[in-house]
Amino acid sequence: QVQLVESGGGLVQPGGSLRLSCAASGSIFSRYVMGWYRQAPGKQRDLVATITVTGSTNYSDSVKGRFTISRDNAKNTVDLQMNSLTPEDTAVYYCNAHEWVLGSRFNYWGQGTQVTVSS
Repeated sequence: QVQLVESGGGLVQPGGSLRLSCAASGSIFSRYVMGWYRQAPGKQRDLVATITVTGSTNYSDSVKGRFTISRDNAKNTVDLQMNSLTPEDTAVYYCNAHEWVLGSRFNYWGQGTQVTVSS
């Protein structure tokens, strides 16, 4: 079972940038599709971006062109570079690892890191 630890959240002004990092341990990193999700107060947890072991990426429409997900399979890390941030990006951001086993999806989550975009 993989363990995930996020870092890099904080307070940033509108238009600014932040980089989130997620360190994975405890399992073979290349087994997992990695991703970032976010949850704003009173809302459901939504997909931000995912990346496969071969580097194929997927982004939500709300962040496409502003956010970039990347992974380092040698260091067992996945990062999220966030540019042109707006107050609507304020949320707790969660690192996710998932794998499919016999047709069932298994999800693993980090503890979350707060991102606040405000002037």
